Amino acid sequence: MIPNIPNIKHTGIGNFFLIAGPCVIEDDKTPFIIAEKVNKIADKFKVPYIFKASYKKANRSKLESFTGIGDIEALKIIEKVGFEFNIPTLTDIHSEGETLIAAEYVDVLQIPAFLCRQTDLLIAAAYTGKTVNIKKGQFVSPETMKFAVEKVRKSGNENIMLTERGSMFGYRDMIIDYRSIPEMQKFNVPVVLDITHSLQQPNQPAGVTGGKPELIETVAKAGVAVGVDGIFIETHPDLKNAKSDGANMLNLNLLEDLIKKLIKIREAIL
Repeated sequence: MIPNIPNIKHTGIGNFFLIAGPCVIEDDKTPFIIAEKVNKIADKFKVPYIFKASYKKANRSKLESFTGIGDIEALKIIEKVGFEFNIPTLTDIHSEGETLIAAEYVDVLQIPAFLCRQTDLLIAAAYTGKTVNIKKGQFVSPETMKFAVEKVRKSGNENIMLTERGSMFGYRDMIIDYRSIPEMQKFNVPVVLDITHSLQQPNQPAGVTGGKPELIETVAKAGVAVGVDGIFIETHPDLKNAKSDGANMLNLNLLEDLIKKLIKIREAIL
């Protein structure tokens, strides 16, 4: 199932769709470098593509952590990426007050996992008419995500996606229960696997989130084999200097080879 989003391409091919981009807008050049390369890969393999970037990071462990370059400046960059490459765009929101502002610049509003039960936020996002991507909380079962879907639907918006991003395992690790993918597909919405966030190692003593990027390919292959509708990958050309989530993002140069392998798995299960 492909989400109903303006400017999304290659929808009749039968491939999974791809949500990809940097963790956060950190300057006015890197997002365009990433979007150009990912868009070329998506066109080459006929994969529907949605550009993702946070315009600010509201959930950081340390006060000193990078949160953004300025809300409106970052949103304008995301909007410009969408116009330049004629692709849909996605960003996350954190409060009702942000909803209408962000909706002016992007095509998809994402509800962070920690906020998936925030009724007022879900309703506010629904009222914009934009597609709403709700990340499953690390603390809830896939079955209970039907209530988040209902909040948006009963507010008059049928354009909904759900995203699996792992569940807490111990204190500093995440684990993916792949049963959640078919379970949430029962709600008749596209289901996405957030590969890179599922490999986070949060709550580290140093106050900086860790990760296991060496498992990105393993997790992605398993998700496509299970039949996920879309995959979510944060990617960056310079992980060591990325200002957020460099520990669990995919190096941009590795994306094409990964997509090639995932396409073969998709073809095998159809």
